[in-house]
Amino acid sequence: MKVLVTGVGGQLGHDVMNELEKRGHEGIGSDLAEDYSGLPDGTAVTQMPYFSMDITDSIAVEQTVKRVQPDAVIHCAAWTAVDLAEDEDKQEKVEEINSRGTEYLAHACKEADCKLLYLSTDYVFDGQGDTPWDPDCKDYAPLNVYGRTKLEGEIAVAEHLSRYFIVRIAWVFGVNGNNFIKTMLKVGKNHDQLTVVNDQIGTPTYTYDLARLLVDMVETEKYGYYHATNEGGYISWYDFAVEIFRQAAALGYTDYDEDHLLVRPVTTEEYGISKAKRPFNSRLDRSKLEKNGFTPLPVWQDALRRYLQVVEI
Repeated sequence: MKVLVTGVGGQLGHDVMNELEKRGHEGIGSDLAEDYSGLPDGTAVTQMPYFSMDITDSIAVEQTVKRVQPDAVIHCAAWTAVDLAEDEDKQEKVEEINSRGTEYLAHACKEADCKLLYLSTDYVFDGQGDTPWDPDCKDYAPLNVYGRTKLEGEIAVAEHLSRYFIVRIAWVFGVNGNNFIKTMLKVGKNHDQLTVVNDQIGTPTYTYDLARLLVDMVETEKYGYYHATNEGGYISWYDFAVEIFRQAAALGYTDYDEDHLLVRPVTTEEYGISKAKRPFNSRLDRSKLEKNGFTPLPVWQDALRRYLQVVEI
């Protein structure tokens, strides 16, 4: 297959390109920068074909898709800075990228008669209750600009195409970019006490594992809405932080052991209000994956272990 991947300068796009190369597919990367701007780690993505493409430019999107003529597009590009998206001077740009950019891409895929896999988020829901969200649930009620614009992207994909996958993910971490794990390791190295919220519940997603699933998907015709995170149960950010430090200490990094670092759980209210409202319930029901013959992701604890072995601590 020939697969065009957007957002290859980010965490997920980087790993999707490497997975495509591993499978023998022809992966073509794209992003806003003139040249590949992701981690220069010597992996396949750094040498694979690349096109600079501004997804907010409808003509550029149409021309790039027409030139590449892909069998599938995996759309990883997005505005993901949730708090910054709330700034009045940023909202138009967020809308252009997440909503209109996705619509331009969906239209181009329709013209090219290729399938599209769009990465979305649990933020399309209101984050209330404690029941895991079903992928086919239509009770949308995003709490913030990021969630609203990602939902608009979902709607554009579903309206323009019949051959599409909409895959909602949460709590993402990968080697190419910043994430919660890197933040915890950096802050934990310089503090002897930390507070982390314990009333926001979800499951981490390792982009290396997710990339395998996404390529599995585009190799099929099993279209529709899916939820994908690692397995291993639902946890709080506090639980995640404790396990990050436990595993880092087990690898010999004593700055993170219980003698050097105390992690205290606090509520979102106690922690302090951020610009963007965060969902309390980010539980995603992943059962549709197995029902449709896809292999679930490994448990998040194992994903974390593998991740800590390849990143700089």
